[in-house]
Amino acid sequence: MSVDAHIEMLREKHDKVSRAVEQAQRAPGSSDFEIAEMKREKLRLKEEITRLNA
Repeated sequence: MSVDAHIEMLREKHDKVSRAVEQAQRAPGSSDFEIAEMKREKLRLKEEITRLNA
């Protein structure tokens, strides 16, 4: 897998997690812990994308 393809895959995962966070924040039964975990994953993906683009 090329670096560009890997970065694109990471961006897609980041977007998917981002949408899940937004949906969870709107849902009344979502736990703060689950949302925090998703946000950590989102940040980890963003940091890896940034690192690979450098």
